[in-house]
Amino acid sequence: MSRRCELTGKAVQTGHLVSHSNRKTKCRFLPNLCQVTLQSDALKRRVRLRVTAHALRSVEHRGGLDAFLIKAREIELSQAARLIKRELQKKLAEVETPVAA
Repeated sequence: MSRRCELTGKAVQTGHLVSHSNRKTKCRFLPNLCQVTLQSDALKRRVRLRVTAHALRSVEHRGGLDAFLIKAREIELSQAARLIKRELQKKLAEVETPVAA
């Protein structure tokens, strides 16, 4: 499993730890990933995702998982998140244009 946020695409970065004497030591900076269960109101089910703490705050700020996924770009999302977004778009399209019998 890669160390990448499923919603924002934030991943491992590399760099240097620099001492007082200016020696550089290679280092990996890992994202703060959390395994969370988020509730989708439109789909009426829970979704387990591995996201960063920053992404979790963004989801709360935008008003929930549904609102976050609607605004999110597909490039940043993981494969699982893309499937959820497409499912959500289909559900919202059904609600907006009901089929006349």
